[in-house]
Amino acid sequence: MKFSELGLSDSLLSAISSSGFEEATPIQAETIPMVLNGEDVIGQAQTGTGKTAAFALPILQHLDFNNPNVQALIISPTRELAIQTQEEVYRLGKDEKAKVQVVYGGADIRRQINSLKSHPQIIVGTPGRILDHISRHTLKLEHVKTLVLDEADEMLNMGFLDDIESIIKQTPSDRQTLLFSATMPPQIKRVGVQFMKDPHQVKIKAKELTTDLIDQYYVRVKEYEKFDTMTRFFDVQDPEVTIVFCRTKRRVDEVSKGLEARGYNAAGLHGDLTQARRTQIMNEFKQGKVDILVATDVAARGIDISGVTHVYNYDIPQDPDGYVHRVGRTGRAGKHGVSITFTTPNEMDYLHEIEKLTKVRMLPLKPPTEQEAFVGQLNNAESDIGELIKRTNTEKYEKMADKLLDEYEATDLVAALLNDVTRDYVKVKITPERPLSRRHHGSGGRRNSNNHRGGGHWNNRRNDDRNSSRNRNRRSNGGNRDHKRKDDRHSNSKHRFTIKNK
Repeated sequence: MKFSELGLSDSLLSAISSSGFEEATPIQAETIPMVLNGEDVIGQAQTGTGKTAAFALPILQHLDFNNPNVQALIISPTRELAIQTQEEVYRLGKDEKAKVQVVYGGADIRRQINSLKSHPQIIVGTPGRILDHISRHTLKLEHVKTLVLDEADEMLNMGFLDDIESIIKQTPSDRQTLLFSATMPPQIKRVGVQFMKDPHQVKIKAKELTTDLIDQYYVRVKEYEKFDTMTRFFDVQDPEVTIVFCRTKRRVDEVSKGLEARGYNAAGLHGDLTQARRTQIMNEFKQGKVDILVATDVAARGIDISGVTHVYNYDIPQDPDGYVHRVGRTGRAGKHGVSITFTTPNEMDYLHEIEKLTKVRMLPLKPPTEQEAFVGQLNNAESDIGELIKRTNTEKYEKMADKLLDEYEATDLVAALLNDVTRDYVKVKITPERPLSRRHHGSGGRRNSNNHRGGGHWNNRRNDDRNSSRNRNRRSNGGNRDHKRKDDRHSNSKHRFTIKNK
C-alpha cells in the first residue's frame, strides 16, 4: 500500500519520499489509519518492521505547532533505541519544524533540562530518566495527547513495569495510547487492559526468521572450545558485517579483546561503557570501520543496522524470544543472512525450545579444522593482495622491487607477504561462564512460574535507569540510571563448512 493512501498530509508525504520510503510496511499500513482516527492500538511486530514510522507519522500529523506543551511521549527501553527513535521522528518532522527531544540516563541531565526549556512537542526517553525529570518538575505531561510504549516486552524484561505505570499516571486519562511489542506476554496484555481504551490489535507475522532469508545453524561445542571454533568460522566464511552476542559484559570484553588480539576488526558494546564510547562504536560499525560488533542483548536492543550478514550466538540466549531478537538482526530487506549458535551439551534443551518457537529446525554444523581455517585465511589474503595491487602506484617501487627480486626468490617474497597479511595465532583465554541450567521436562520445558524471561524475576532485573526512588533525589546529576543493566551483568555466506546429519 502506498503512503498516499493512508490519509497523511502532503508535507509528511514529502518527508517520507525524501527519506527514501516507497510503500508502507504491513504494520504501517494497518496502524497509521487507526492512529490517525484517534484509536488506541496494540501492535505486535518484530524489530525492523517499520513500527517507528507507524506511530511517528500520525503523531506528527496531530501536532499543534502553536502549542508549546509536550503533546506526545514515547517511552523506549534503552538509550540506543531512544536516540534512534528521536532521530527518525525528527527526520520525518523536519519540514514542519517539529521539536523532538530525547532524554536518557548516562548523559548530562543539566543539558537535557536546558533543552526541555525550549518547549519540545515530542519527548522520547527511557523510563528512569523520564521519572527523574518528572520529579524535578522539568518535564510536565498533563497535556500529552499520545503516549507510546515501544518494545514493551523488553521494558518488562528489564523490570520497568512499575516505572511505566508511574509515568502513565502523570498523563491525562483521555490520552491516546499506543503499545508496540515483539511478543505479548500476559503482563503486557494486562497493561493494555488497564491503561488503554478498547485497543485495536494489529499482529504482523515476523518475516525475519523465514528459512528463505536466514540459514540457521548450531554447533555443539564445549565451553573452552567456543572462541577458537568461532574464529575458524570467521576465517572460512569471511563474514562481511557481523554481530556476536554474549551473555555477560565480562564476556563481551574478553571476546572483543581476544578478536582484536588475533587481528580481527572488532569492538565490544555493553552497558558499562560511557554513552560517548557507545555512540562512537556504533558509528564506526555503521560506517564499516568495525567489522565485528560483540554485544550483550540489552546493549544491542533497538539497534537497526542494515546489511548484517552473520549473527553468531557465542552464548545461547536464555529464552526463545531473545533468539528471535538476535537473529532478526540479519536477513532483512530481502537480503540473505546466516546465524550460528554455539551450544554446550547440557544446553541442548534451550536449543530445542528455540526450535519450537521459531518452527525452524536448526541444522548442525561441523566446526572447520585448523587447516580449513588456514586455507580460508589464504583465500581472503589473495583477494586482499589483489585489491592492494590495484590501489598501489607500483612505478614508485619498481627499483626496490627489482633489487629484492635479485636478492630473494619471488616465492619467498610472496610467502613473506602472505605471512604478514594473515593472522597470527594468539592464544586467547576466555573465562568460563556457568552454563544455563537444564530445563525440567516434567513441567513441559517451562521454568519456574515465578520467573520471567531469563530465569530471574523481572522486578529484580533492572539497569540503573531503574533505581529506587529514595536514591533519585540524592543524585546531584540526576543519576546515570540508564547506564548499567543488571541483566547483562555476569551476566551470502561462503558455505565452506560441513553439515552433519542430525
